[in-house]
Amino acid sequence: MTLLSWPIALHFFRMNKRVRQVLILSLYLAVLFALYLVPLGMYSPCIKEEGTLGPAPTLIGHRGAPMLAPENTQMSFEKAVEAGGEGLETDVAISYDGVPFLMHDSTLRRTTNVHEVFPNRTDSPAAMFTWAELEMLSAGSWFLRRDPFRTASTLNVNEKIEVQNQTVPTLKEFLNLAAQHQRLVIFDLRRPPRGHPYRDTWITRTLEVIHNESFINSSQVLWLPDDQRSVVQELDPELQQTSGDHASIEELQEEHIVRLNLHYSYMSQEQIRKYASVNISTNLYVISQPWLYSLAWCAGVHSVTTNALHVLKKLQRPVFLMTPDQYNLMWILTIIVSAFFITAVFIFHWWRERGLPFWSGSRQVNENGPYSKFRTELSDVWSVSSISVRGETHNSPATTNLPTICEEPPV
Repeated sequence: MTLLSWPIALHFFRMNKRVRQVLILSLYLAVLFALYLVPLGMYSPCIKEEGTLGPAPTLIGHRGAPMLAPENTQMSFEKAVEAGGEGLETDVAISYDGVPFLMHDSTLRRTTNVHEVFPNRTDSPAAMFTWAELEMLSAGSWFLRRDPFRTASTLNVNEKIEVQNQTVPTLKEFLNLAAQHQRLVIFDLRRPPRGHPYRDTWITRTLEVIHNESFINSSQVLWLPDDQRSVVQELDPELQQTSGDHASIEELQEEHIVRLNLHYSYMSQEQIRKYASVNISTNLYVISQPWLYSLAWCAGVHSVTTNALHVLKKLQRPVFLMTPDQYNLMWILTIIVSAFFITAVFIFHWWRERGLPFWSGSRQVNENGPYSKFRTELSDVWSVSSISVRGETHNSPATTNLPTICEEPPV
């Protein structure tokens, strides 16, 4: 609006009709004052009194560190641990012969070379492959070819070779890596399709891996699947029951939920505080931008799932964090500076259009000089041109006279 003051002031003082002048000025000032009042109604969780900011949310690697390595691979989870992630998130499916493995999509097409190894089964469900078949696939070559985050160029030669050698990992390998580094884990569990031998025993088969085939502690597992939750609680009460539903406190407590896993757009600071008051922590996904992570931090979120562990881990404080006094001072100064420039622009155009004298150094200069002279001369030229054109229009014959070149006879 400050920049718009220049053309608005120019047209305002050149208008001949008072009604139009009043209309354009009223509209401009109404919008301007409305914008000046906007800060009074704005709210941000990062406007806090000094000393009231809580600890930074813990970081959970979304499918590992997918900006640094192919998602859902051992390399990706190792990169997440190196970047300082306190938790690891993944997706679990079960092979046709009962081996839980890591895969986000329902098919293998996006993140493996299944089109090369099994060209006739590109669109087949991932769970309909045996583990021996899954072991034949590359889970990393696509990352260098597609470069989903435009970060492949940051990898050195050895890392690119490692990417090419990535295979589909098992749930057992994933849990053992987390146990080795004392990290939390959270995973979505995909139920096998119809006709799959483990369609009805997928939950118990997954628990078998946790209890008997890996050495992870149950308290490190944020158990997310809703299916057969009461049975799971009876079999292993140490699992941290986690819900992806935005339910009431009473319903969550009945199911012994200790953590919520929700999209960041579904939660407000008030809701986060309400759940925290009954010891239900909140994890938001997927937060990868520093400004969004800052808002989650200021709102009191306990953890976030992110693609950018290596970026968010470097933040020492929230972006835009300020006290209410600092916020008010910032806006007051902004409004004062804006109002000063707008007033100066209107005064300048008023002076220029009126042709009033002003002082330059020690001598008086009249604005009827350069600017008015230019306007006068321009008007005169336009008037003469108009008269000439009208005269030629009336006196010229119907046909156009073409110019000719005549040579003087030699003397």
